[in-house]
Amino acid sequence: MKNLGLVFEANTGISVQTQHKILVSVGIIVALYLFRYLVLRIVWKHTDDVKTRYLWKRVISYFVPITSILLIGTVWIHAFRYMGAFLGLLSAGIAIALKDLLANIAGWLFIMFRRPFVIGDRIQVGPHSGDVIDLRLYQFSILEIGKWVEADQSTGRIIHIPNGKVFTEPQANYTQGFRYIWNELEIRLTFESNWQKAKEILNTIMNNHTQNIIGPAERDLKEASKLYLIHYQYLTPIIYATVMKYGVKLTARYLCDPLKRRSTEAAIWEDILKEFTLHPDILWAYPTTRFVSTTGRNPGSLIT
Repeated sequence: MKNLGLVFEANTGISVQTQHKILVSVGIIVALYLFRYLVLRIVWKHTDDVKTRYLWKRVISYFVPITSILLIGTVWIHAFRYMGAFLGLLSAGIAIALKDLLANIAGWLFIMFRRPFVIGDRIQVGPHSGDVIDLRLYQFSILEIGKWVEADQSTGRIIHIPNGKVFTEPQANYTQGFRYIWNELEIRLTFESNWQKAKEILNTIMNNHTQNIIGPAERDLKEASKLYLIHYQYLTPIIYATVMKYGVKLTARYLCDPLKRRSTEAAIWEDILKEFTLHPDILWAYPTTRFVSTTGRNPGSLIT
């Protein structure tokens, strides 16, 4: 084996000691990635839980590269002592050439330690909104919501966003801190409708659908106020009345779980449609045009 090393040195100029370090380094990499493969095979075999599988994969994905760097570094540390000036110039060149890559690594550190969002949070970064499904060294991934789909439902697309965007784009978190959002429904009625009765009906419906989240929302708000200056005077539903061109608009404002916005809205609308059908003095409004007749037997009559 030693003779083979000497022959290789004579042909390539790489010393036997360096050859040994290279072989040890390759052995470390192969051993660690074999370890990663075996661990993941065991996890896949013994559990079908998505969160458990993801957690093991992420832990192994961080453990193997970091351990590889530490072990290989100990093998080559003596060689690095004589390359200080060269490594200094090399690192400066790398910092300039790979600034975007380094920005993404810095973004990953910011996400890991500052934690503006975690796996499972619903966020918006710049124009992109979705649920965070993966965090990696250079990018994070979200399952997109919105776009051509209404009410924050999933589109099915996965968007990969560079980690460096956390420094250049505003981030909105739907679920961190205060875990509820305000949603609004607009109900348009004719001027002839009994809008006071409609407002009472709406208030009853909204209270029925939100009574189970008011208590948890108050506790969340109290906890969130420890970190942020958040204050709401009321967390119960509110109905606002506004006059429009062709009727009265009632706006129902209420708290909801951001992940259940569409299902909650659909359930409320179904109750509204059922209740309003029972009251003939409550009529839906829609854009109409009225013409005033100034001729004929009844001057001033309205034609709709």
